[in-house]
This record gives sequence, structure tokens and C-alpha cells, in this order.
Amino acid sequence: MNEMQKPERYRHTQIGTVMIMSLAAAVILLVVIARQYDDAPMVVVLPIGGLLLVVLVLFGTLTVVVRTDEVEVRFGPGLIRKRWALREFVSVKRVRNRWWYGFGIRWIGTGWLYNVSGLDAVELVRRNGRAVRIGTDEPEALETALREAMGAGNARHDAEA
Repeated sequence: MNEMQKPERYRHTQIGTVMIMSLAAAVILLVVIARQYDDAPMVVVLPIGGLLLVVLVLFGTLTVVVRTDEVEVRFGPGLIRKRWALREFVSVKRVRNRWWYGFGIRWIGTGWLYNVSGLDAVELVRRNGRAVRIGTDEPEALETALREAMGAGNARHDAEA
């Protein structure tokens, strides 16, 4: 069954407000600098502004989708995405990220973090002990959806055995 046919248990898109505002401010600052100085090297300003806009589009939002047997995260329009089978994980819990973990995709020592805004996250722990943290502004709802999907997956697995 392809991803379009799998029923969704949960779908939420979080807007990375701080990231969007920061990148937009940087673009505006570049434009102001470029207009302030007639001899501003446009060959530098335009590529930097363009790069900031690309980052804004690619990482401005984070969509989390929980299906019956998998969880998927997508940044922006979905060019950057990651999907995991729920059977890989042994536990799920709400956690609070440290502020210095930042935003985007990061290695945080115990596993990978996918985040666009805020400090709340849900952590999934794999059988090997490595974790995946998914930042969210709906930690309770995401945790509940993952627990239910993981429970349903275990029930299906037990029935097949």
C-alpha cells in the first residue's frame, strides 16, 4: 500500500515563526544595506538574499504525519523529509528540548532532532537506544497519536504471529 492509501491518524503543520521572522529580518537587512550603499556588491547581496529565501521556504514549516504503521516529518514543501516505520521504536514520550538544540535537523548526542520552533518535542526511542525527537507545538496530541499507532501495530503483529 503506498503512502496515499494509508490512513492517517494525525497530521499537523507547525509554522516556524521565530525562524521565519529571523530569516525575513535578515533579508530585509540585506535589502536596506544594498539600498544604503550605492557601491554595495550586488554580486554578494543577491546570492545571500536568495539563499536566505530558499532556507525560509525549505525550513519554514514542519509537517508531521502519523499513519497506521509509520511516522513522517516534512520540512516546508516536502523536499526535505524523513519517514520511519513505527515498529522500529520501543517507546514514545513528551520531552523538552534545551534551547541550544536550535532549529532544523540536528544531532543532539542521543539521536536526531527535527524542529522548526519552540522547545516541546516528542521523543521516539529505537530498539538500539538511539532517539528521534520531533519538535511540535502539539506534544500531547502527537504523543497520543504515536502511542495509539504503535499499540495498533503491536496488536496487528501479535495477531499475525
